[in-house]
Amino acid sequence: MTLETLTFAATASSPRVRSDAEAGLLELAGESYPENSFEFFQPILAWVEDFLARDDRPLGVELRLTYLNTSSIKCMMDLLDAMEEAHLSGRAVSVTWFYDPENDRALDLAEEFREDLSLPFRIVPMPSEG
Repeated sequence: MTLETLTFAATASSPRVRSDAEAGLLELAGESYPENSFEFFQPILAWVEDFLARDDRPLGVELRLTYLNTSSIKCMMDLLDAMEEAHLSGRAVSVTWFYDPENDRALDLAEEFREDLSLPFRIVPMPSEG
């Protein structure tokens, strides 16, 4: 059975989500302050756990998140903890966090997440649109 593809369009309060099991990639982009973060992130976390359980290919997570509310931060920690657990058991996983160089808060947030993890976690400035 193949892994279901997740595709959620961005809304005013939730990020765009796209998964690609063939490529071993999960992308989240936008702002995250949905009414119920745990409900929003549940299928994302389930997809990651499912991918890691049934496949031994690398998994990369690409984040282009400009804002997360407190409950979204907790959900993101759960996601990153699952990735860290996989990394510690020998899986090839990585996180790339793209941030707007003009948004110091986004950079600070990415750095705060990275400091508790040993998995490959790159923080990359997005090219300015000009």
